[in-house]
Parts: sequence; C-alpha cells; structure tokens
Amino acid sequence: MKIVGIVPARMAASRFPGKPLFSILGRPMVEHVFCRARLYQGWDELVLATCDAEIEQFANAKGYPLVMTGSHHTRALDRVAEAATKLATPLGDNDIVVCVQGDEPMMLPDMIDAVVAPLKRDPAIPCTVLAMHITEEGIWRNPDTVKLIYNAHGEVLYTSRAAVPYCKGAFTPALEARRIYGIFAFRWQYLQAFTLHPETRLEQLEACDSNRILDMPFRQYIAPYPFVKSYSVDSPTDIALVESHMQADACWGKY
Repeated sequence: MKIVGIVPARMAASRFPGKPLFSILGRPMVEHVFCRARLYQGWDELVLATCDAEIEQFANAKGYPLVMTGSHHTRALDRVAEAATKLATPLGDNDIVVCVQGDEPMMLPDMIDAVVAPLKRDPAIPCTVLAMHITEEGIWRNPDTVKLIYNAHGEVLYTSRAAVPYCKGAFTPALEARRIYGIFAFRWQYLQAFTLHPETRLEQLEACDSNRILDMPFRQYIAPYPFVKSYSVDSPTDIALVESHMQADACWGKY
C-alpha cells in the first residue's frame, strides 16, 4: 500500500490573498508546511500542488517537487485529486493519498501517522480527517475554525463553523469538541469518487468540503489527536499567534 502526500496551495484565498508565500519567521508559510510534511518517513512521494506561477517559481527555486493543476478548484481536496493523477507514483484503488493543507505551518509529522493509521489498520475505512481536541473556548467559538460532530463509531456526521456541539453551561474541555486540522487521508478510489461528485448545499453553506461526503455512499472517520499549541492560518491576524508559538514546538530547528 503506497502513501503519497500532496500539499495544495493557492494565492487567491478569499480571507487572506497571497497567504502561501506570506513570511512566518522569515520563511514563506508553504515552505514551513512542506518541510514539516517531509519529516514524515512513510512517503512514497510528496509534492506541492498549485495553479499559481508565483508558487511554481518558489518551488522551482527551492527544488521542491511540484504538480501544476487547473485554476478552477475552490476546494483543497479537488486540487489534491487532480494532482494525484499527475504523480510519478502510480496509484491503486487502496493506496493512500494524504492532503496536507498549505495553511498548517505548525503541523507535526505524527499528525500524518494519526490520519494514516486507521486506513492501515482497517481496510473498510475509506477516509480520515485529523480531529484535534478543543480545550480553548476561543477556538470553539471562532467561525474560522471548522468543528466536527461525530458519532460513537468515529464517523463524521457534520462539520460547522458554529460553536458545536452545543454547550448549555460554560465551555469545558470535557465537552470533547474537536476541530478539523487540515490533514486528510483518502484511499485513492474514494478520493476519485469524492471529486467526481458535485459540490453540495451543506458544503457551500459551511465552506467545508468534508460536508460533501454527507451526500455520498461512504463516511469520513475522525483521527483523534490531543490538543497541542499548533495553529492554522485563516486570516492575517493568525500570523502573530503562530509566530509566538512556533519556535517552542517539536519541529522547530529540524528543517
């Protein structure tokens, strides 16, 4: 079973145009993501995927493997699906394609282990998403953070930018709320089925491609991960938060 990784990035992000090349501690954000993903030891292939000349020029200057995709994609998983058809590594139906989103500059290699492990363990699982425990009320209430509702079997039931699950009293970590952390793993046959399916109403309303799976004949499973101070970049205000914590994390100084 082969494992390939794709880091999708585009300059036209609606809330933060140009963010892949925005500097974080002196290096473009997408460079942090790619270099951290490269620390994972299980890849058969790892590439950047983009439609933008600026990112292409950056990748070529660094010598990073790159796949060019169409400019029509608005969802990361659709860009990843196209890029997977252009890899040097031929893929079989049950091989694993991992999307490491380009706005996760603090991702850790063991997060990739976490999303891949369920697919290695159980051939019936079609796809996973890293689900980080929310312990901070600000993250739970932040509409830039996509939260997950999941059942006792670990199947994703819904994803929302609202503060879910509902909490009648004061927020507490015991609520077991979780957020999507932008690392997804799919068996190749299911990623192909996903990208052939039209965008759905709930996907568009919540601006989250995981909700497309709700209308498909398979389910996404959470890959639980404990809370760590590892923050995504959704808007320019997140840069200072990332910079204030990045130098203390487990990957700093390893790339």
